[in-house]
Amino acid sequence: MTPFTERVLEIIRSIPEGKVMTYGQIARQAGSPRAARQVVRILHAMSKKFRLPWHRVLNVRGEIAIQDDEGAQLQRFLLVSEGIHVTDELTVSLAEYQVQSEAE
Repeated sequence: MTPFTERVLEIIRSIPEGKVMTYGQIARQAGSPRAARQVVRILHAMSKKFRLPWHRVLNVRGEIAIQDDEGAQLQRFLLVSEGIHVTDELTVSLAEYQVQSEAE
């Protein structure tokens, strides 16, 4: 496993319940600001194995980015169960729910 992948896993594990992060935000914190798509791949490949809170990761607009309706509705359900408001358009207010770090 690469150091970048290890750092991504660590960051995703650290997202607190009731908060979200974006793919790009995770990539920046892991040291590779242009690697948002790599974060997507890591989440897709490793969420189950490492029991990651994958549902707390959204795109840059605060949208649920899962294309299939069943997966998107599962993510919505999991976010709502943590007290996060998700609109009918499957978006979350990043201003309200996004984890902010000192570096951002």
